[in-house]
Amino acid sequence: MTVLETRPDTTATLRFPAGFRWGTATAAYQIEGAAAEDGRTPSIWDTFSRTPGKVRNGDTGDIAADHYHRLSEDVALMRRLGVTDYRFSIAWPRVQPTGRGPAVQKGLDFYRRLTDELREAGIRPVATLYHWDLPQELEDAGGWPQRETAYRFAEYAGIAAEALGDRVATWTTLNEPWCAAFLGYGNGVHAPGRTSAVDALRAAHHFNLGHGLAVQALRAALPEPSEVSLTLNLHVVRAHSDAPEDVDAARRIDAVGNRVFLDPVFHGRLPQDLVADTAGVTDWSFVQDGDLRTASAPVDSLGINYYSPAEVAAGSSESPSPWAGAERHVRFVDLPGPRTAMDWPVDANGLHELLVRLRDELPGVPLVVTENGAAYDDYADPSGQVKDPERVAYLHAHLAAVRRAIEDGADVRGYFLWSLLDNFEWAYGYSKRFGIVHVDFATQRRTLKDSARWYADVIARGGLTA
Repeated sequence: MTVLETRPDTTATLRFPAGFRWGTATAAYQIEGAAAEDGRTPSIWDTFSRTPGKVRNGDTGDIAADHYHRLSEDVALMRRLGVTDYRFSIAWPRVQPTGRGPAVQKGLDFYRRLTDELREAGIRPVATLYHWDLPQELEDAGGWPQRETAYRFAEYAGIAAEALGDRVATWTTLNEPWCAAFLGYGNGVHAPGRTSAVDALRAAHHFNLGHGLAVQALRAALPEPSEVSLTLNLHVVRAHSDAPEDVDAARRIDAVGNRVFLDPVFHGRLPQDLVADTAGVTDWSFVQDGDLRTASAPVDSLGINYYSPAEVAAGSSESPSPWAGAERHVRFVDLPGPRTAMDWPVDANGLHELLVRLRDELPGVPLVVTENGAAYDDYADPSGQVKDPERVAYLHAHLAAVRRAIEDGADVRGYFLWSLLDNFEWAYGYSKRFGIVHVDFATQRRTLKDSARWYADVIARGGLTA
């Protein structure tokens, strides 16, 4: 199977730097299936999705896109698209089913096969250690609000690095710890479904600690040169007006949405305004001496996931909320303009805004857009084609924003489109499609959408048509 044919380059292009990494991304629970095969045990998402009322239509990831059995087919699709990199996640309960003790070799063998086939296809493997699938046994012991989970995560990181370090050059410790902490433990719309502001804040701290401990474990196990990273879904939060109370509302969300991770990981400190804002929730006594030094272990890059911005004003929002008490002072403002099938506003300027902010706040830290994409209600027409012009327009605008940020001095090294495949979209089940490859979940048939052909063309050109 060859790379898709592309049109002759007869137009000017908005070119990206030489060596720019063109990738796509997935997550284990969303695509793998094989939920009880080869020693894999339940994760918190298995438990959550099987709980009535938690996931739309009662959907689960038991089969998902059946990637576990269709690995070669999916790697061949990536090869056709011409991607240079593939970002996938390792399922913790497939590798270390109880979150403790030795690895299951059959689980590791799956990732050995995946990375070997990627390398044979000329695609660089990028591994994420945690994309939300905590082994259920660790959640039963208290989950991420408990300090012990951070140490278990570091042990697992070392196991994965020992097994795959000769195949994987780039390692990401955590994906979107904000979602895992504040949606999982704060307002309960994600697994494990708890609704406790203090548990959300405890989990956030232990994600930071676990990240730092995992960086240490990775550095100890990986050969040189290896890249160690972290991926955050940082929030672009704009004040509704220049009024002091609206500006303060934006500050509150920035503290609990962004700086709760940025400050410990990159500056070795807690955001003191967040500590003050949450004094009625916790005294932060779970932060022990040395934790912030551990959390701030140097990384080689920062991954950024971006989908849409938010606008806030003084007021109040519904509770339970993921904002750890900030909702008592903040009202989210509906934004005008087009929206995706997730009802998220489309605003590519937010991605430029975020990358330029990080250029200024984290000088010397290379950036990678590790997720960006959109869900739309696309489908295979009677001829078998999947036309998704809204997604193409979304992707074009956001890649143009990335290029503009590079021109403005942001050190952006790559772009990973979310997602390769239609998949299990967490609490939305199979009702939302983010993929550039359509999946018929009844037959598991894969069909390239127009956006896939468009992305292949972008990669072949090394940039966008003007």
